[in-house]
Amino acid sequence: MNFAKFQDLVEKRSGFRTMNDAMATGEYFSDSCGDMYTYYLKIGKGDVIEDVSYFTTGCGFGTATCSLLVDLALGKKVDEAYAISEADIEAELDGYPEKKKDYPERSLAALRAAIEDYRNKREAGKITDEMLEAAASHGAATRAATAPGNGKTSQDENAGPRMTSDGGVLTIKLR
Repeated sequence: MNFAKFQDLVEKRSGFRTMNDAMATGEYFSDSCGDMYTYYLKIGKGDVIEDVSYFTTGCGFGTATCSLLVDLALGKKVDEAYAISEADIEAELDGYPEKKKDYPERSLAALRAAIEDYRNKREAGKITDEMLEAAASHGAATRAATAPGNGKTSQDENAGPRMTSDGGVLTIKLR
């Protein structure tokens, strides 16, 4: 397992947010540990995922897995995102510990539920071509605003996790 990448994914939590104007959502609840995974999608023209985010009550492995899946799905067509496999996710992290091997399956189940929600709404006419056009414009604006090199505000810098070491004890404060 690539621990440095895992740690970076947990700290940055890319895509960790609810989406108030999502076109589709999907959830997965793990009976084994009580974790909940929810994905939010905004789809544009050509069935391209313009925006994807997640919320989880899970641990660091759940957060890292969801962040990886957000990165893998963003910008792909719906069918391509649906085809992402557990092995694809595992390869991105160079493996999972044996007791955590089911995290890709959990995260994929929630993303696939969101994709099915989108497909059902599209088929029923609840998602129109105009909505897809608007999502494509929104997605382009979001990507431009969050592109590397756009900088951070001092508020952004202060909002991130803080690590301190005192007497050999490492403490990570999220706020």
